[in-house]
Amino acid sequence: MPTRLLLLADTHVPKRARRLPDAVWRQVDRADVVLHAGDWVDVGTLDLLEDRAARLVGVHGNNDGAELRARLPEVARVELEGVRIATVHETGSAAGRETRMDAAFPRSGSGSGSGSGGGADVLVFGHSHIPWDTTSPAGLRLLNPGSPTDRRRQPVCTLMTAVADDGVLTEVELLPVARD
Repeated sequence: MPTRLLLLADTHVPKRARRLPDAVWRQVDRADVVLHAGDWVDVGTLDLLEDRAARLVGVHGNNDGAELRARLPEVARVELEGVRIATVHETGSAAGRETRMDAAFPRSGSGSGSGSGGGADVLVFGHSHIPWDTTSPAGLRLLNPGSPTDRRRQPVCTLMTAVADDGVLTEVELLPVARD
């Protein structure tokens, strides 16, 4: 059965926005699973997403304090419709990212990297606020949804949606987010 995903990262509430934009909440309501790649900043945003999302998978980021770190892991793993997804906040610089992530999140599930322990087909990450969609030499799909509240050097704020179905990630779409 196809599973609709919403990918978020770097929400930075209330430092970059007072609240999540309405466009984000509309996507939360459509999604079967919300994946958040860290830098929540506000515990209240985690509470709201936990209450409203059908299912939430999240990690803490470098800007998240002790309370968020106590509630969220550094790396989260989930298998959805046969697609193994790992979520983490930071992946380091863009140069060499795919090779580093192949070592950290081996598709076979073997290896000694920090992300090892079950392998991954998809890695959702944040930190840069820069949308990213590439595939590593080993076939790991790397996705960064950007930020729905802080566009930094990007033309617009963004989020991503996708569908997991029968072992394949499809319909990956980067969507602009209007600030309310």
